[in-house]
Formats: sequence, C-alpha cells, structure tokens
Amino acid sequence: MEEERVGLSLAELSRRIHSGEVASLHATEEIFETIAHKDDTLNSFVTLLRDQALQASEAADHMLRAGQDLGPLHGVPINVKDIFATKGIRTTAGSKILGEWVPDEDATVITRLLRAGALLVGKTNMHEFAFGVTTENPFYGVTRNPWDPERVPGGSSGGSGASVAAGMGYATLGTDTGGSIRIPAALCGIVGLKPTYGRVSRHGVVPLAWSLDHVGPLTRTAEDAAIVLQAIAGHDTKDPASSRRPVDDYLATINDPIDRLTIGVPAEPFWDPIQPEVASAARAGIDVLKGLGVTVVEVEFPWADQLPSLQPIILSEAAAYHHHWLQGPEAADYSLQLKTGLMQGAIIPAVDYVNAQRLRGDLRSDARDLFWRIDALAMPALPIVAPKIGQSRLDVGGTELETTRALTRNMSPFNLLGFPALTVPCGFDSQELPVGLQIAGRPFEENLILRIGHAYQQVTDWHKWRPPGDATA
Repeated sequence: MEEERVGLSLAELSRRIHSGEVASLHATEEIFETIAHKDDTLNSFVTLLRDQALQASEAADHMLRAGQDLGPLHGVPINVKDIFATKGIRTTAGSKILGEWVPDEDATVITRLLRAGALLVGKTNMHEFAFGVTTENPFYGVTRNPWDPERVPGGSSGGSGASVAAGMGYATLGTDTGGSIRIPAALCGIVGLKPTYGRVSRHGVVPLAWSLDHVGPLTRTAEDAAIVLQAIAGHDTKDPASSRRPVDDYLATINDPIDRLTIGVPAEPFWDPIQPEVASAARAGIDVLKGLGVTVVEVEFPWADQLPSLQPIILSEAAAYHHHWLQGPEAADYSLQLKTGLMQGAIIPAVDYVNAQRLRGDLRSDARDLFWRIDALAMPALPIVAPKIGQSRLDVGGTELETTRALTRNMSPFNLLGFPALTVPCGFDSQELPVGLQIAGRPFEENLILRIGHAYQQVTDWHKWRPPGDATA
C-alpha cells in the first residue's frame, strides 16, 4: 500500500487520477486496505460498500479513458455519515429504531455526489440520532480518536471525522446542529465546513432540529472542502429551507489574496475558560493571518451572555420529530440518555420556544451589523482538546465544565445564526492532540472563509500531520 498516497489531499488525488498517474480502482483498493488495518480499533464505519465501490471505481477509470470527465470528484473514494438516506443501503442514524431501515431513494446530497463522480466507500458511525457530541454509541460501539484511541473523536459526526483523519476516505459528509461537523474536525485535526443555513439541501437527512441542521464536508484541506461544497450546494425543491441564491464558484476565488481583509476576534465567551495550550495555538494561528496582511481587530460578540437560553429550540424540535416513536413501542428502543433528553424537550412550554426563536432573531440582526465592520471572525474552534471516552466533566483552564458544554460553546452560536463557519487545524498541545481555529463569515460567503482557510494552510503544515501509527495498530 502506498502510505504517501493515502495521506494525499482530495485535490491532489483528483489531479493524479485525471492525469492517469493513479487509477481510481487502485486508490479505492488502498482505502479498503487502510480500513482493514485501522478500523477494528477506531470503529468509524457502520456499513462498508466494498464491492459497490470497487465496481464504481472501475467504471470511473473507463469513463476517463473514454474522455468522459465528471469533474474534480470523478473516481474519488469518500464516505458519508450514516444519517443520509442511501437507496438500497441500510441507514441507521446511529439508532436501534432505524437499525434495519433501507431507504428507497438517496438523499439529495448523495445524488449530487454520485453525479459528480464520487465513489461511496461506506456509512460512518455517529451519535444516536445525532443527539450528542462524542460518538459514544450504545448500539454500534464507541468511535475512537486516531490521535489517541482512549479519547473521543467528537460528535455527532465522529465516525466521519476519524475516518478522514486516519486516511480511510478522502472526504466525508456530516451534519451540524450544534457543531457536529466542526467538533470532530477540530478534535481529529482536519477541516470541517458548516455552510450557511439553506445553502445545502437536507432532503433525505434524518433531522435533529429542523431550524438548526446543516449539511457539510469534513476534509483534509480547505481546498478539498471547496470541491465537495461545489458538488452539493444549491437549491432543492424537496427542502423548503433550501436557498435559491446562486452558488459561487468556490475554486475560482480560493487563491485570491486576503491581505485587504479585516478579521474580528471576539472575546467572551470564546476564550474564557479555555485550556492554556489551546489558547496559545489559536492565538498563533491568528498571528499567521496577521502575517498574511490581514487586519485583526477585537470585537464584542452580540448577546453572548444570553446564548444558553436558546437551548429550548433544539430540545423542542427534536422532541417534535420523535413524538410518534415516543408514543409507540419504539420508545423502548431509545438509549436512556436520548429518551430523557427528548422527554425534556416535550415538556418545554411553547412560550419558551417562541421567545428563544425571537432572541435568535435579535442575535442574527446584531451579528449582521457586526459584519458591516469586519469580513470574518476568528477564534478557537473549541476551548479543549479531545476528552477521554466516558469523561463527562473537564477542567478547562481551572474551571469545571460539562463535556457537552465545552464542546458546543464556541460552535452553537453559528448554528443559531445560520452563518457559515470553517474549522482548520492550527496546532497541537503537549500530548500531540489537535487544536482547531474557527473562521466564521457572512451568510453565503463560504468562498471568503474558504479563501482564508486555504491561505492559512499554504503557509502552515498542521493539516499535513498524520496520527501516529501505533495509535491505530
């Protein structure tokens, strides 16, 4: 197996496939060799599609030889979180309730990926019904972090994050309701992009909270994320929240300079409390942006002290989706943790839900005003590195926090806003655990935050680091 090739970015593999240097079939075979070597330890996958993927890769090679090119994803092996409906393929959403569900159609994003030439390797493990941030799944097992198998990869898209970090796919799709794309990306040392709400269709995606759910890629580089987003973005009549706004050409601007941009760095609540080594790595990342000519200013993030009061939204909407199962025999098939959370959501007064949505509207309005003065925001992706499996409380810079709160604090504001946010690796702590930098932008300006992330990765090499071999042996 060519270890160097398994560590390539999607963009570089695509260039080699299109030049004829690498066959899609060989690249796909190598991915399955890597999975065979590593996934007994990591448990990233719920379902593998070896025969289907190998047949598709042979067809992709034949098409290229015949002059048929579907674009940058042509012949590239990827995987997806097991929350996306896949025609004829079991889709569990990490649950017992849907353990035997075989959809009769693909989710819109799956259709678009396949039309763009991508090859589906498998479906990745996740937190039960996406209701959690660690991927400690009671039905399909715990997914482990490639950098330290005693630690979580984050969630709810933990299998997706671990798979890309460990070289078991060149990209993957996740969902993000309170940070569930960006959390695994930060904890696993890869890139995660939550697009603007409505930029990517959610049709065929098992929901957690309809007004907060986002679909996006986890990749090795910002350039790779741009390639995947290009394939999946755009209006979908099957998703009522899908935007009709035209889709940008993300690769066309990704190499544009960033020296005329102004980036705001908010203080509360993103930096306090925080683990000191995480703060140091994030500040060093912001200094790199300064070195690229970016103007950095301190800003106040609106309504920061009122964000926790918005929790009724996710709990109420999740309870509404699960209501029919909670009233039937399926109620016995939930884990105790999830069932408890859903029942809490079911008794939240309607006035609390409405007031939370009102406050959310105020936050969005104030944030738009903030973005008149800046082009983007930069901050630590998370205040911590990956916690250990089963660790429910953490010491964060001398303050004790619940693990869930620590992992969502810097993430959830951008779900509430619906603004795009990108996480890129910006360093490691003394235990060689990854640290992420988060870059957030105006609605539908994914091209700009991808450009910033790409510029950062051109002068740093954190995204090239790979987990130690003994961590997955």
